[in-house]
Amino acid sequence: MIALAGIIVLGILAQWVAWRLRLPAILPLILIGLLVGPIAEIWTGHKFIEPVFDYLFEANGKELLLDEHGNPQGNGGLFPSDVLFWFVSLAIGVILFEGGLTLNRHEVTGVGPAIGKLVTLGSAITFIGAGLAAKFIIGLPYDIAFLFGSLVIVTGPTVIAPILRNVPLRRNISTVLKWEGILIDPIGALVAVLVFDFIISHESEGSFGIEAFKEFMGIISVGFTFGIGTGFSFYQLLKRDMIPHYLLNVVSLALVLGAFALSDIVVHESGLLTVVVMGMTLANLKVPHFKELLYFKESLTVLLISILFIVLSANIDGEQLLLLADWRYWALFAVVVLVLRPLSVFASTAKGGLDLREKLFISWVGPRGIVAAGIASLFGLKLANYGYEEAELITPLVFMIVMGTVLLNATTARLVAKLLGVTLQQSNGLLIVGANPGARLIANYLQNHGRHVVLVDRSPTLVQEAQDMGLKAIEQDIIEGNLEEELELLDMGYLLALTPSTAVNEVACKRYKEVFGENGTFRIVSQAESQGQTELADEAAFDIKTDYINFLETARDYPHIREHALESQEQFEQICQLSCRNTIPLFILKPDGNFHFVRANQPQNEQIEAGDTLIYMGKEIEAPTTEMVEELEEA
Repeated sequence: MIALAGIIVLGILAQWVAWRLRLPAILPLILIGLLVGPIAEIWTGHKFIEPVFDYLFEANGKELLLDEHGNPQGNGGLFPSDVLFWFVSLAIGVILFEGGLTLNRHEVTGVGPAIGKLVTLGSAITFIGAGLAAKFIIGLPYDIAFLFGSLVIVTGPTVIAPILRNVPLRRNISTVLKWEGILIDPIGALVAVLVFDFIISHESEGSFGIEAFKEFMGIISVGFTFGIGTGFSFYQLLKRDMIPHYLLNVVSLALVLGAFALSDIVVHESGLLTVVVMGMTLANLKVPHFKELLYFKESLTVLLISILFIVLSANIDGEQLLLLADWRYWALFAVVVLVLRPLSVFASTAKGGLDLREKLFISWVGPRGIVAAGIASLFGLKLANYGYEEAELITPLVFMIVMGTVLLNATTARLVAKLLGVTLQQSNGLLIVGANPGARLIANYLQNHGRHVVLVDRSPTLVQEAQDMGLKAIEQDIIEGNLEEELELLDMGYLLALTPSTAVNEVACKRYKEVFGENGTFRIVSQAESQGQTELADEAAFDIKTDYINFLETARDYPHIREHALESQEQFEQICQLSCRNTIPLFILKPDGNFHFVRANQPQNEQIEAGDTLIYMGKEIEAPTTEMVEELEEA
């Protein structure tokens, strides 16, 4: 009981430490597992946590050794070997299903040729190169060597994201690394499953002949049939509201586990392929409550990963860990990191619009992730059960690659980025909270002028309308969500809150000031501020009369963003005071292309020079007449 509780406590502690230090969680998880497992075994002669329960036998080796109560004695492990095997299989199945949920075909076609080649041509180079290196450096059989090659092509968003958040990179670099991690996760898992299934087909038939090919095709057929069928059936249940909301997540979990087990019964070893395909099917259908389904699977995956990797790391024997002292294993690591990664990047981005320094940085950053380590452990256990003696090397080899790449990249990425000069000097992106018509007008204008703008709103309708305009929009609740996890927002330096709720606007400015407000956080004035009932806050933008209702009415009646040339500070102040109700000053555009927000309580503090341009929304501004100026002076 203490060991099981300790695994959960240590796992969540490792997740928290990773969050605080901005490290991939897999690094502290594996380190803890190694410390309580093989490292403890080397130092003390026994593991502090022994995952596998082995029975003890009498001297004759046939009868179980019993305690004083007549119960079989063992080594104190947590799981009988078969139970651990089943737990790992089902846990990896859930993780792969969650990975499949992220693979949307529209996202694949929209990421550009460089990223597309990186997850196809680059993966092929790594797969073949790592397989051949494992064969000729380590001496593994071809089948086990190429299984290793398939496992090390996977990076994954869980290991890339903390590095991207910690290093302010140029947008094209962060985009390539982000999408590579998202896309290659399920693709790499699918390749690894197919290679493993091919090995199992050979094992069951004894040769790579027609029968083995038939066995392999049977696995493929059942995997795709069950995966697509279960995914589409679940979609139909959700579409017809046949599942109550409070049962949504647990039903999805039951379907994943049920599909995994049933397909495995029909054709052995087809379960993993089934759940990957099931996730991919749901990702490409307009599934109701899809966000909730994805969030639940992400939370469940965090818990499973926390348990899984401590258990799997602890399950490595001390003798296996000591094997890594052999220079050949580190030569294999060097080939994967220093040869194959750069080769795949340069081959994939030959015509991708990246300069040499950007290619070099992407070549350096290629940490292997959770899918690689998890599947390696599972396949190592399975192949060992099939009698492959060399299969026991799969887990420590892949763990070496995972830990080595994560540790290397997490500790050196910022330094390498600075040496290569590929960091952002300033974050100039704009995050707009709210996707109403007025917010979309502003976002569209700024995007057309070369600014990276992202809208966030909890309304799926408003988000869809923004996306239909070609704008980037995220569906998320600003209060309950966690925007820090969105890789799309890495270069945000401004935040503008334009929702109808003053409370939401204030919370957004306060909560995300340090994260996305490097250059300033702004919000629309509240109704109380516009009526003079409360003092204007420093972050109040535009002008004092523009509360949300006026903002929305102006966007409806005069849906245009206009420009007006400025000549002096005095002229700007006159325009601000004489402009009609249907004119809203937004920004000052400087000759160098920089935008300055107009502040509601400080228009007179704007340093206006000849050549500046006022950007405003609404009715066209007329130049102040002599009579208007005299009336203003008298007032």
